[in-house]
Amino acid sequence: MAKVKMFTSAYCPYCSRAKALLERRGVADLEEIYVDGQPGLRSQMTQLTGRTSVPQIFIGDTHVGGCDDLHALDGRGGLVPLLQG
Repeated sequence: MAKVKMFTSAYCPYCSRAKALLERRGVADLEEIYVDGQPGLRSQMTQLTGRTSVPQIFIGDTHVGGCDDLHALDGRGGLVPLLQG
């Protein structure tokens, strides 16, 4: 399974929703990078993605986007193949 990394925040409902979907699709080892109170990490996330909101999800080297992007990818049938890498 591909490595999954998610820039996240402790109290973000979209982050929780994205994490739940990833878990339903078999992701057991999710690297969560909490940007709460970490301006350097948030800046790094923004530089990598061009976005300032969380979650920002990477599967392998592919930036999937946020929660809505992840759910849309799953709805199109593209999430599982990407996770299987």
